[in-house]
Amino acid sequence: MTDTSATTTPTTPVFPPSSTTAPVFPAGRYGRRRAPRRRRPWVTALLATVAVLAATAVAARLYTLYGDPAYDPEVITYTDVTEEQILIDFAVTVPPGGSAVCLVRARSRDGAEVGRAEVTVAAQPGERLVRTTYRLETDSRAFLGEVPRCRPAD
Repeated sequence: MTDTSATTTPTTPVFPPSSTTAPVFPAGRYGRRRAPRRRRPWVTALLATVAVLAATAVAARLYTLYGDPAYDPEVITYTDVTEEQILIDFAVTVPPGGSAVCLVRARSRDGAEVGRAEVTVAAQPGERLVRTTYRLETDSRAFLGEVPRCRPAD
């Protein structure tokens, strides 16, 4: 008895070897292929340089506005607290022989501001630390005195 059912083995198409590794597409089926663009490393370098310069400019501007550590106030004590005044003793670190304008503030027990003044302090030539006692007038009884910030004098 012979087997009438023919068994066929699937065949895989054999393509001729290609000299390029790029895929071969049927002509006219996927549109026109573009030629690869020429690389321009100088454009990338120019953009990176501009970005670094812009970031440096922004950092320098922010440092001059907010990051000047040369004017560092410190409250030593506050005394003589009455309904009309508070005596605030504070020290400021400034550049040698420089001066600063400091915001002096008094707060009540509930945190409300009851007194505020701008005080100009100046260091002796060659000195960096200025110690000052300032009498701040208040609207009501102060609970504490503070010097939140100092800036260069104009």
